[in-house]
Amino acid sequence: MRKIYRLAAVLALALMFTRPAAAQQPIIHVVQPGENLFRIGLRYGLTVNTLAAANGIVNPNHIYVGQRLVIPGATATSPPPSPSAAGQTYVVQRGDTLTRIALRYSVSMWTLARVNGLRNASLIYAGQVLHIPGPGGSSPPAPAPVASGRWIDVDLSAQRVTAYEGSTPVRTTLASTGLPGSPTVTGQYRIYVKYLSDHMVGPGYNLPGVPYVMYFYRGYSFHGTYWHSNFGHPMSHGCVNLPTPEAMWLYNWAPIGTLVNIHY
Repeated sequence: MRKIYRLAAVLALALMFTRPAAAQQPIIHVVQPGENLFRIGLRYGLTVNTLAAANGIVNPNHIYVGQRLVIPGATATSPPPSPSAAGQTYVVQRGDTLTRIALRYSVSMWTLARVNGLRNASLIYAGQVLHIPGPGGSSPPAPAPVASGRWIDVDLSAQRVTAYEGSTPVRTTLASTGLPGSPTVTGQYRIYVKYLSDHMVGPGYNLPGVPYVMYFYRGYSFHGTYWHSNFGHPMSHGCVNLPTPEAMWLYNWAPIGTLVNIHY
């Protein structure tokens, strides 16, 4: 009888360990208005080409609202972290970027950089602990750096440039500052040279006749912009892009030596 019980126990254990695991369901993302493969890829840490190949998409620019996309390498048992309340922290993983982390928690990259005191939004490292601000969370505004005289404030979070005389704002405009891979520097600088027109050349761009240029730190400058009008959003290689009429006004208003205060 004991042998029968032992045999039954062995058979039960064998069945337990040879039982097939429950199939994991892949994550399906339903395309929402305003989304594209690039933004969806950022959310899940994937490239556009990887998403397109997994879903048989020939033209990555052609997706439609309601389309169901398979997210390769992800399963329903391991979803990305969900948005959280203020006070939560996130430990940076290998391959993370600040943009991807910000999208995951539904905050702006600029707010995330400001809350964590990051001077360069492209420099984070695996193991770094980031504080995740809650919805509506904000940092105290940057104080006015001077009590009198002319100075220029650049708010990277708001993508806005404001000219001040003392503590009084005299003109403000939307701007386009550096993209995550080429962020605009932060700190206080002074305009050291001005050109009515300049030929700007660098990795990935060759722009003749850039108008109303004012350099304030190395190759960083304010200038007019004729190649885009998407002001209010980061677009540049580090310079502060302005609408050309606003750049002209600022060029005429700010002498060499004018203080420039740049912050998140």
